[in-house]
Amino acid sequence: MFHLIPKPLHRVALKVAHRLRHHWRKFSGTTAEGVTIIASNPQGDILLVRHSYGPQGWYFPGGGIGREETPEDAARREMREETGCLVTDLKLVGILNEEISGAPHRAYIFSTVVDAAPEPDGREIVEARFFAIRLLPEAMSALTRRRLELWQSSVN
Repeated sequence: MFHLIPKPLHRVALKVAHRLRHHWRKFSGTTAEGVTIIASNPQGDILLVRHSYGPQGWYFPGGGIGREETPEDAARREMREETGCLVTDLKLVGILNEEISGAPHRAYIFSTVVDAAPEPDGREIVEARFFAIRLLPEAMSALTRRRLELWQSSVN
C-alpha cells in the first residue's frame, strides 16, 4: 500500500514518524526489540545503507521486530524491504542491551552473506552499497561501530 504514495511524500512521512517514535520511546520508556543485519558479499565487503530520515550517515540494515515475528523473520523481512536482498542463512552474532532514544532497546545482531546487488526502494533507504572493510565511511554512528566490533570479534 505504501508504494502508492509518491516517494518524496513518503520520505517526509518517514521523517515525521521517526521523530514521533523517538519522543514516544523517550516518554514511555518501554523496551523495544530490533534486528541488525551485517551482510557481506563473497569478497568480504560490508553492506551499509543510508536512511531518508533520522541522523544522516551509514548504518547496517535492520529495524523493529513485529509482535508475531521472530528475530530471524524480522531480519529477513528488513533485508528484503531495505535492500531487496533475499536472505536464507542467518547467524546470530550476539544480543546487545542498550539505550536508544532514551529507552531500553534489545538488538539481535545477525550476519549473512549475500551475492545480489542491493536495490533500495528510494523511500526508507536512499542508498545501499558494499564497502571494503578497510574503507568504511567515516559517517557511521557509535551504535553501528559497536555492532561492527561485535561482528569482527565473532569472525576472528
